[in-house]
Amino acid sequence: MSDAEALMWNVEKDPWLNPSGGTLMLLDRPLDIEHFRAQIAATVAEIPRLRERVVPSLGRFSPPVWRPDPEFDLEYHVRPVAVPSPGDERQLLDFVATLYQDPYDRTRPLWIFYAIEGLEYDRGALVWKIHHSVADGIGAGRIAEAFLQPVRKLPNLPSVDLEAVVAYAVEADRAEHGGDTVIDSVRDTVTHTMRRQAGIARRALGEVAMLGADPLRVRDTAQGVVRSVRQVTSQFGSGSAPGRPDEAEAEPEREGSKGSPLWKSRSRHRRLELLTFVLEEVLAAARGLGGTLNDWFVTGVVNGSIRYHDARGTALASLNTSFVVSTRTDRDIGGNAFTPTRISVPAYPMDPVERFRAIQEIMREKRAGVGGGGALAGLAGIANLLPTSLVTGIARSQSARMDFATSNLRGGRSTFYVAGSRIDGNYPFGPLAGTAFNLTTMSYAGRLDMGLFVDPVAVADPGELRDDVEAACRELIDLGSE
Repeated sequence: MSDAEALMWNVEKDPWLNPSGGTLMLLDRPLDIEHFRAQIAATVAEIPRLRERVVPSLGRFSPPVWRPDPEFDLEYHVRPVAVPSPGDERQLLDFVATLYQDPYDRTRPLWIFYAIEGLEYDRGALVWKIHHSVADGIGAGRIAEAFLQPVRKLPNLPSVDLEAVVAYAVEADRAEHGGDTVIDSVRDTVTHTMRRQAGIARRALGEVAMLGADPLRVRDTAQGVVRSVRQVTSQFGSGSAPGRPDEAEAEPEREGSKGSPLWKSRSRHRRLELLTFVLEEVLAAARGLGGTLNDWFVTGVVNGSIRYHDARGTALASLNTSFVVSTRTDRDIGGNAFTPTRISVPAYPMDPVERFRAIQEIMREKRAGVGGGGALAGLAGIANLLPTSLVTGIARSQSARMDFATSNLRGGRSTFYVAGSRIDGNYPFGPLAGTAFNLTTMSYAGRLDMGLFVDPVAVADPGELRDDVEAACRELIDLGSE
């Protein structure tokens, strides 16, 4: 495991901070579960991470490791389930939220598919729940390419002896690491610690050696340190809205506060809401406003949040949110390569187009400050040395300052099928990780599908928040088309 993945593995022990997400695929008919299970067997045989479990190392001096699960059980990971009659959308979404809250069996590979039946109009659904340490959104999308098809016809699948594949992987792992897990843990821990310290020393000596040959390196190195410090600060502090750094505090007539005064409570409970837009309308509106889809998306959820507060007579000065910057530079399947970036955006009364441009500038500046793997990896290496209770306590106090999180994923442009069922909607739902809600969007087959995942203790009326976000996004579509 990388340090960042190990951190996500550790904090998941606190359900309040669950870092994992999932996907809800709405199908035109129930899934052919036997064929789908055969597809997943072939996928598991092809992608080793899907048949690996997490094995802790000795103490906290090195991250846990991925090892083949000698008791891998495909039926545990691909489960047929049913919702009670009549199986309407609200029942489905509440059922998905319940499935999400069930903790993982930490002795098994960290993913589960639920093939859902019993829905009205003889439809089906497929929920994919995957731990964030296995893959981020882009990594999970690349795993999904192994079991999605461009046509309804069931593909001819290769014959896979999954038991033999797992047995071979286990034997190969034992041959490489030996059978004594205690000795293995000591060796791996010592090796990791020495490698980490050697890497730090090598980088430091390299910088010193280059200073004489390149005098400008002093300046460049100092600037790099400053950027890293700023990035760390942005992830653990709330920042201020550019252009008017302290205006909310300076103007006594504004009764707003920094962040939402309504969304202070937190819990482990979750509620799922869905939104859908026409992708071309959104892209045209974003271009018309002079920005990107991501600018439109984040501005829409901010404006929707303001509407929610206005209906309750609550003024705002700013909202604290985050967006995700992908740092992936390869075509790897699975894995994690991202940096969460915190921002504070203006929420005082202003023209929607003006707010769009202000948020666009804030995001552009923050995105430009993300380099390499981001500061998360460095922070994770330090955090993993601390007791989990201390880390989760700090994470709770910091995430409570955040109002909500956002994420934007790119999906397929055309319609896809899974085990003979057409995917009519592809809704991601991202982790709250201690915030009041998460809004994640994914483009798919000419649509923009959004999963609004809410802590109902923080947000008293998730359905109204959904309606407010939809109205605000459609207002931006109308303004952009003008």
